[in-house]
Amino acid sequence: MKTQTKITLLFLIPFLIVLSLFSGFVYYSFLNYSHNDFFRLLELRAITAGKIELDDNTTTNSKEIKELRDQFFERLPQEKDYFFPLDKAESYHDESKLLGLPFSFFESVIKNGKADFRKNNTFYKGIIYYSKKGRYIVVASAENYYELHHSAYLKRTLFFSILAAFIISAVTSFYFSKYIFKPLQKITERVNQISSENLHLRLDETNKNDELNELAMTFNTMLDRIETSFETQNNFISNASHELRTPLTAIIGEADVILSKDRSHEDYKEAIQIMLVEAEKLEGKTRALLFLAQTGFNGKTQKFEKIRIDQVLMDVKETLERINQKNKIHLDMSLLPENYDMIKVNGNEQLLHLAFSNIISNGCKYSDNQTVNVALGASNNSVFIVIKDLGIGIPESELKFIYDPFFRASNTKNYEGYGIGLPLTRNIIRMHRGEIDVKSIQNQGTTVQINIPMYKI
Repeated sequence: MKTQTKITLLFLIPFLIVLSLFSGFVYYSFLNYSHNDFFRLLELRAITAGKIELDDNTTTNSKEIKELRDQFFERLPQEKDYFFPLDKAESYHDESKLLGLPFSFFESVIKNGKADFRKNNTFYKGIIYYSKKGRYIVVASAENYYELHHSAYLKRTLFFSILAAFIISAVTSFYFSKYIFKPLQKITERVNQISSENLHLRLDETNKNDELNELAMTFNTMLDRIETSFETQNNFISNASHELRTPLTAIIGEADVILSKDRSHEDYKEAIQIMLVEAEKLEGKTRALLFLAQTGFNGKTQKFEKIRIDQVLMDVKETLERINQKNKIHLDMSLLPENYDMIKVNGNEQLLHLAFSNIISNGCKYSDNQTVNVALGASNNSVFIVIKDLGIGIPESELKFIYDPFFRASNTKNYEGYGIGLPLTRNIIRMHRGEIDVKSIQNQGTTVQINIPMYKI
């Protein structure tokens, strides 16, 4: 079932229920009113009958009342009057059985001065009438013709009114929902036109601050990410093919040369040494690529524990300076908080060691072993690490590609590297629910800031 149909039904069903309840209320209110009104009419008939039958008929007043009743009172269907002496209980006791009236009806008349009773569509009204002849119970009865016909008319009117209201509401709600979903249909049609061949297309956005415009903006943002992902994939394939083909080409070329004719023992040894170096490069690149893929997972298989970032950074400094004594790394601890718990994070020490090593070693390498400053601090429930070098920097137009695997900036041709370090570092930081931000100016240097959430007990 389409959402448009669901919305139409969600509008119609409550509307129909409310309309039916309202119609039922009107109908039963009418019945109750018609009952009370008819009982009042019978009470008037009982009083009139008492005046005519029980008062002295020789009086002018009684005769006039009888003439008025006969002239102006409409004769009710099955209209009858009954008179029972109040002092002779056996008279109305026996008559109650003949009339099919319960004796409790007469008891209620005696107790309250009047009473009502209904048997099927015949209504009875009893009153106590005082006359010169004594006290009497006067009962007036008749069939409620008005209720029988008027209620049937009201039923038909309400039924057809509900039916007409339902049809009008159904048609209105259908076109109303169609009008609402028309922009969504346009969005659907536009999205169906977008494929991998034309990812540059976007949905039309309006100046209206409504949900549909927000949806279009969200789709466009998603398309931006998809287009970037496609570009990243293309760049990755291109760069990976180049990086993996280079050592393979060197190995094959060297093998072709050595096999072209007989060589001396030294020539064979030199050729094998060259192929070994190139094979090690290839193995290093494939291992880095595999590790990059592994760090793209959610990190649930990694062991996380409470660690202090300052200790990790000191270990990184010691390691890098031991590997290359020309590396100059300065740790700035002036921003450290007094409470060392504020620089503790929930993480994997080996992975964070690798991430920091990648950034700091890049700073040392691309600054030709100038001093790399590393500052550590804490703020806003996170630990931050700022790594700044004075190296060659990254061209501004190439900053958007720095997280593409195997991508290397155009000004790094004179430096060795695989283009894996920064993408790998970003994956590790993401595993720790952190953020990494890179700012760089060509020929002036690069600043990398890493934020990792503090350890929470």
